[in-house]
Amino acid sequence: MSSEKETKGVPTHIAIIMDGNGRWAKLRGKERSYGHKYGVESVRKVTEAASEAGVRFLTLYTFSTENWNRPNDEITALMALLVMAIERETPDLMKNNVRLKAIGDLSRMPAEVKARLDACIDQTSQNKGLTLILALSYSSRWEICQAIKSISEQVKEGLLKEEDINEKLVSDHLTTKEFPDPDLIIRTGGEQRISNFLLWQAAYSELYFTDIYWPEFGKEALDKAILEYGMRERRFGKTSEQL
Repeated sequence: MSSEKETKGVPTHIAIIMDGNGRWAKLRGKERSYGHKYGVESVRKVTEAASEAGVRFLTLYTFSTENWNRPNDEITALMALLVMAIERETPDLMKNNVRLKAIGDLSRMPAEVKARLDACIDQTSQNKGLTLILALSYSSRWEICQAIKSISEQVKEGLLKEEDINEKLVSDHLTTKEFPDPDLIIRTGGEQRISNFLLWQAAYSELYFTDIYWPEFGKEALDKAILEYGMRERRFGKTSEQL
């Protein structure tokens, strides 16, 4: 989890809800897929900017479980774009020492996408710089339910006792168990909600909302969010005098 001593400066972990691709495209008289295409360019820019700023973990809400309910044509286009982006970006990830990881119900991903994702994760596994985490087919409620099922099964089998269940145990059963909780959650596109994203992990995250659509969110916008984060006092339930 995030350090309680961290109150200013650069966040260790930033998570972003990348919203506004479709609306950005619509404003330009284009199909939603046009916005998703340019959204990939923003992923590259923001990943590089986060790495330069000293951020250690960057989680991007890439595809939610709710997104499976979108029109089939849009889902197909998104998956094709994801495959292309993974293959195209892998050399840059290697060059920039970025490690790729993924969280979510990855069993629902098309086999081709999953295979190429796994290959990129394996290829970048030894990199020591920024860890880029893609939340794919991800739902926080799904994740918490899976954790409850796993813990319940271990209690039933006698591997755990009811009194063993605490916050750390729950955190250790989430898909994010390898990573610290996000210090800063950014949502682009003007909406002010977190949409089933990292609900458990966001307990003490700073929230930052911007009207900028994701295809237009780049280094300058990220730096502004980090600057505001550094001006906030993170008390974690304590008073200012206790920090």
